[in-house]
Amino acid sequence: MVFFELFSHNPTIVRVPAGETLFRAGDEGHMMYVLATGRAEVIVANRTVEILQHGSIVGEMGIVSPGPRSATVLAVEDCEFVAIDERRFQFLVQQTPFFASQVMRVLAERLRRVNQMVPEVEEV
Repeated sequence: MVFFELFSHNPTIVRVPAGETLFRAGDEGHMMYVLATGRAEVIVANRTVEILQHGSIVGEMGIVSPGPRSATVLAVEDCEFVAIDERRFQFLVQQTPFFASQVMRVLAERLRRVNQMVPEVEEV
């Protein structure tokens, strides 16, 4: 099964016009999203850390551990996102172990990417 097909039966679509945000850093997060159409940027500390394309997931931290968002997602083109709430997320994790490993992989890759952007601090 193709990763994006896991979300094809979820009817909750969020449309975000080009130049608008899906969410901003600091917003309360409790949903995850899958980009269905368009392109969007993930921005951390005023720096683009990732370009999202068809099938990309975003907001996964908010679904795993609800709290303030750590990034802003800006639509570069008109976008449609499939919204995944906690109930749907839990179902996908239980029914499709591949899904859980993909979410963990995305979390790890994003953390690694942001850590590489942070300058090392010399010990005194």
